[in-house]
Amino acid sequence: MTGRTDAFQVDLRGLVDLLSRHLYSSPRVYLRELLQNGVDAITARRALDPAAPAQVLLRPLDDGGLEVHDTGVGLTADEARDLLATIGRSSKRDTGPLPGVVGGELEDGFGGGRAEFLGQFGIGLLSAFMVADEIDLVSRSARDPQAAPVRWRGYADGRYELTELDPTDPTVPPVPDGPGSVVRLRPSRDAEHWLEPDTVAALAADFGGLLPVDVSVEVRLDGGGTARRRLSGDELPWRATHADDAERARALAAYCERTLGFTPLAHIDLDLPVAGLTGVAFVLPAAVAPTTVAHHRVSLKRMLLGTGVESLLPEWAFFVRCVVDASALRPTASREGLFEDDVLFATREALGEQVRAWTLDTLAEPSPLARSFLSTHHLAVRALAVQDDAMLDLAARVLPFETTVGTRTLTDLAEPAEGEAPARVLWTTSVEEYRRVAAVAAAQGLPVLNAGYVYDADLLARVARRRPQWRLAPVAPGDLEAVLGEVEPLRELEVTDALAALGDDLADQDCDVQLRVFSPSEVPAMLLTDRDGEHARQARDAAAPVGDATDVWGSVLAGLTGPARARRLVLNDANPTVRALLAAADAPVRAAGARSLYVTALLASGRPLAGAEAGLLDDALRTLLERALPDARTTEPGAATGHETEDDAR
Repeated sequence: MTGRTDAFQVDLRGLVDLLSRHLYSSPRVYLRELLQNGVDAITARRALDPAAPAQVLLRPLDDGGLEVHDTGVGLTADEARDLLATIGRSSKRDTGPLPGVVGGELEDGFGGGRAEFLGQFGIGLLSAFMVADEIDLVSRSARDPQAAPVRWRGYADGRYELTELDPTDPTVPPVPDGPGSVVRLRPSRDAEHWLEPDTVAALAADFGGLLPVDVSVEVRLDGGGTARRRLSGDELPWRATHADDAERARALAAYCERTLGFTPLAHIDLDLPVAGLTGVAFVLPAAVAPTTVAHHRVSLKRMLLGTGVESLLPEWAFFVRCVVDASALRPTASREGLFEDDVLFATREALGEQVRAWTLDTLAEPSPLARSFLSTHHLAVRALAVQDDAMLDLAARVLPFETTVGTRTLTDLAEPAEGEAPARVLWTTSVEEYRRVAAVAAAQGLPVLNAGYVYDADLLARVARRRPQWRLAPVAPGDLEAVLGEVEPLRELEVTDALAALGDDLADQDCDVQLRVFSPSEVPAMLLTDRDGEHARQARDAAAPVGDATDVWGSVLAGLTGPARARRLVLNDANPTVRALLAAADAPVRAAGARSLYVTALLASGRPLAGAEAGLLDDALRTLLERALPDARTTEPGAATGHETEDDAR
């Protein structure tokens, strides 16, 4: 059996289309790749000569093209042939002497890319084909100063040309005076805007603004001639020296406004030497939803990775936006996000701990910043308290809650003044339940806390377990009934039949009826929900036969649950309307009144009515109107009344 081994054939146009459509979010990354290659070439040259210049110059051309000059290590003809003619070959994997660092690279994460270089994954010059059909590179080597400069021209159809140049030949393109490279691009059709001078300057400032080399753009002056405008800085903004903390805070706030677009409430310094990470977290000036995905501005070795990087902080830290630079984190293949590995996991936890420590320190003592932060980002404090004991203890002391005795903290409620007995503190698990009982509980002096908002019920459950002496518990119907006044025995005998009839009228709503006396007297009724009763009702629903078949498990459940009803309508005997209802002799009127009070109690909780409940109220009101207006006749829509005009009759 015979055969042969052939090399893969690469369709360069198809590969570029794949990269532009599925790997990179935008062709704008072409400039990042060119800057990156230039900086890596400078890094390679400085390994040979630490005093070598470190400059990358962007020069817009009159014909709409772009030149990128760097003072890097350059290439010889052999290096260009070896590195630029093979897609995926990278000098940065080499472990021997450093050759030129200009060519394309397609690191797969399993190689030994050098840590001192920015590029560990990308595709180098290949990305330029997203905006140009031709790449023209001229390079002079620092490793072999006697070697002739080389010119490599690559085309989007997969061809390339490699020639050695004679610098004295006037027909050849400009050659660098010293070691380094010049990349020339001319835009492909419909990509002209990516090479416009203003776009190039903006992209270079965004991607390379923190680079430790001189990144400049050549600009044309109004009176003729050119000048260089530097786009990169010498120092990280959060590492800059200032006269005092107040001046530094103002400088960082201004930096946040320029880069992130908002004026921060405060800033948090971030420092994680093990990951080579430094930076700052800016506290948002306005509240955001806990489900908001936080996007951070991340640079790797001072080259911008992305402005929308996720998963840098724990989910509970949604109230800050970070600007950081790191050296040990790994980028994804597109170099627009971070690779999920153990290093990123450890970094996320460590940064979360720094944000947590700042939050605890800020809230530990009263201050204008603490009050402003708490009023704006109380949800973040609640989110952290649900999983962190130290924050839970602090939250119990500083977080305000809506209660029937006013806005209070848990400490205010559970730790009474000296000499007073600790009160039992109840909480409702929904806003609707709180609204149903708030007025009555407040009138009886019963402290009930509204825990119907996000995180609150879980937070209170954790506090109850952590501090059992505080006597925190979810509210139950029996808790409220215990503070309601009992009806006099003779009065109870007087209305026994009426109450039984009202109970029958509301049986289809799975609701019992009770009579009590409570304040305020303006409240005619209060609807209580029994959680166990709700579970029983759901079990009975499951036990109900479907068609001719009966669910065996439903029958078992029905035998276990018994006849308990999920809801209880507590009528207030101190209310005139209730007393009139109980005295009504007309059974239909009494039933309609009971249903009206039931629906009214539902509405008082702020809960929208379901279709069946709205129909119940409509039927009750119609009954009451018919009894109140005995001469009125109910007519069907469209029925004749005897008063229509001739036109109506026709």
